[in-house]
Amino acid sequence: MQSTNRRNGAAAVLNIGEVLALLTTDFPSVTASKIRFYEEKGLISPQRTPAGYRQFRESDVERLRFVLGLQRDHYLPLKVIRDYLDDLDAGLTPQNLPPGVSVAPRMVSEDLARELNGRSRRFTPEELLRESGASEQLFETMLSYGLVESHRGTFDDHALKVAQACTALAAHGLEPRHLRPFQAAADREFGLVERAVAPLSSRKDSTSAVRAAEAAREIAELCLSLHSALVHARIADMEAP
Repeated sequence: MQSTNRRNGAAAVLNIGEVLALLTTDFPSVTASKIRFYEEKGLISPQRTPAGYRQFRESDVERLRFVLGLQRDHYLPLKVIRDYLDDLDAGLTPQNLPPGVSVAPRMVSEDLARELNGRSRRFTPEELLRESGASEQLFETMLSYGLVESHRGTFDDHALKVAQACTALAAHGLEPRHLRPFQAAADREFGLVERAVAPLSSRKDSTSAVRAAEAAREIAELCLSLHSALVHARIADMEAP
């Protein structure tokens, strides 16, 4: 059945299952976790529904074909592929593309280029406060508890998301000191993930490194799903008569 967007003539958006259906004929090894890994690396930037579900545009699918083709046919590392995409996002023609590789005309949209550029942003403390809405006192407390960390005096997108969440939770009376268990839980979960992918991580070839990161992301998302399900089960108990 066609989506509402398709019926109304708007730009089509696809869920991750529909994207896989489009790609698996040409790229049988593609998986949902691999697509999420490419998103983490900033190669694509799917839209999100209010519930957090990914929605992929035509430009996302074409970029995935480009990345998958370069990896499969030319064994190029992601860093080289990212350089090609950075040129495209800047409106430039990538130099030294492998023979026979072409760039799809709809591989880049203005919205996508803007989103991907935002992925690589670094935030000064002042910018982080402005973007997150956090107060200086809250910011200092987050720093002291290790909820956000600076790298050479600047902060990344993960720090921004943490600051935004802490700011919203503060409005419900939850202070950073109440959130320290989340940091401890994250450290424990990362330890589990790290042990699970250790056999791959111990190998020195680049393919194993990509597979390890892909597996780690998939395991981490499963851990988050488990955590969310357990918490929501408790909330459901509150609604029971």
